[in-house]
Amino acid sequence: MSDEYVYDEESGEWLPASEIAARKTTVVRDAAGNELADGDQVVLVKDLKVKGAGQTLKQGTVIRSIRLTDNPEEIDCRHDMIKGLVLRTEFVRKR
Repeated sequence: MSDEYVYDEESGEWLPASEIAARKTTVVRDAAGNELADGDQVVLVKDLKVKGAGQTLKQGTVIRSIRLTDNPEEIDCRHDMIKGLVLRTEFVRKR
């Protein structure tokens, strides 16, 4: 069982890579503080003008099957009219 070791700058020690990865898991939260996960449904909490689409998504619009991104403040999602939609988590609430 050979585990790769990584230098942890916070502690100044060499630690197993699996331990470092476990520490860096981030929790993505919506506007109400609920934890979000891949595949969740969310509802918009305010009207949003979508740049480049010339369209406004209204408050209460349901967005299905979200995907988390590397940025804990953004989620990828699909809407019927808009492809490649990225929303800020501060504007959505888990359904």
